[in-house]
Amino acid sequence: MIPIGDEGTPPERGFPIVNITIILLTIIMYVAQVIFGDQLTNGWSLVPREITTGHDLIGNFQVPGIDGVIPLYAAPLGMPLLTIFTSMFMHGGLLHIGSNMLFLFIFGDNVEDNLGSLKYLVFYLCCGLGATAAQIYLGGPDSVIPNLGASGAIAGVLAAYLVLFRQARIKVLLTLGYFFTVTSVSALIMIGVWIAIQLLSIFVLQEQSAGGGVAYWAHVGGFISGILLVFLLGNRQRSGAAYAS
Repeated sequence: MIPIGDEGTPPERGFPIVNITIILLTIIMYVAQVIFGDQLTNGWSLVPREITTGHDLIGNFQVPGIDGVIPLYAAPLGMPLLTIFTSMFMHGGLLHIGSNMLFLFIFGDNVEDNLGSLKYLVFYLCCGLGATAAQIYLGGPDSVIPNLGASGAIAGVLAAYLVLFRQARIKVLLTLGYFFTVTSVSALIMIGVWIAIQLLSIFVLQEQSAGGGVAYWAHVGGFISGILLVFLLGNRQRSGAAYAS
């Protein structure tokens, strides 16, 4: 179920400058990752042990469950805390960045329109911080596996969208083998399925283990942060309820 658009939200009052800027900066960062390779990716990604100890780790590190070693490089300006923010704009491949930016493009503009651009920027970064905190303390504070991606912050955007525009309809591409069709589902179903996948992945598949994989705790942390923050920053009177179709 791939989202390709939405309907039933209030008409936007302006251009989503922050949302588009985040998407552009993320694409630029990915191009830089391709050019500079591991030295940028493994240096500017978030390493939990660097945050919990305050030390910039440089060198080769062995991790249980992973063949070989993980090379770590200098953090930006030698300050590991900066990776909390740089890691939000980095991705591990075309599918990773493509899916994240698709979700952000479809859902982020409506949330920015409701919050206002400045509040949306604060909201997005704070959701990323909440995602990082959850992944560090629930996923392994001593881990040296680099964490990167906008998924945690985008999870917060999904949470805000669900609170503000729960009656909106999401256009989705449904695929089953060679069969595909375009239909629409409620935001509750679309985002509810996403939540179920995260919980299943954590408590059943355990793909967030020390051997690497997807940082599902970050998704959960970002989503919870989004729910809390949207009640503080959002305009509930300008929600999708009056405009839903």
